[in-house]
Amino acid sequence: MKVVDTTFEYRTGLGTDIHRLDENEKLFLGGVEIPFDKGLVGHSDGDVVIHAVIDAILGAACIGDIGEFFPNSDERYHNIDSKKLLSFVIEITESEKWEFVNIDIVIKAEEPNLSAYKKQIKRSIADICGADFAKVNIKAKTNEGMGAVGRCEAIEAMAMVLLRRAVKNKF
Repeated sequence: MKVVDTTFEYRTGLGTDIHRLDENEKLFLGGVEIPFDKGLVGHSDGDVVIHAVIDAILGAACIGDIGEFFPNSDERYHNIDSKKLLSFVIEITESEKWEFVNIDIVIKAEEPNLSAYKKQIKRSIADICGADFAKVNIKAKTNEGMGAVGRCEAIEAMAMVLLRRAVKNKF
């Protein structure tokens, strides 16, 4: 008699991104437009949260980084909604049978205060990724007045992703 035991392979990925703030841009974080007098400058929409999540997913799946998939030299990605980029990455990882265990995100911004937007950002990320709302966590921090973030010149995001997929073992 053949016994098949299904276990899981787990992989973790880390992603980071930082963009400078400018008065001529809109602010998007995690696919949510945040009312603020400045936005993030980028080749796409500058959404540092989604960019960090993309890099974390690609890292966990060991298939590259955001610049390899969506180079800033390619005009197809100029001003693109970063939610579309994340959706494409999700399609790739799902085709490889990866699923989310959890997504943990830190947003570093001196301004605006993000407390009122954390649940919206969490819902947006969960929806785009097809992940359970309870598997996504958002933390908002300041930089205590230090560096570009502390001087309100930039916003930074970091994301950690844990993926798993079933692996069949034969005994």
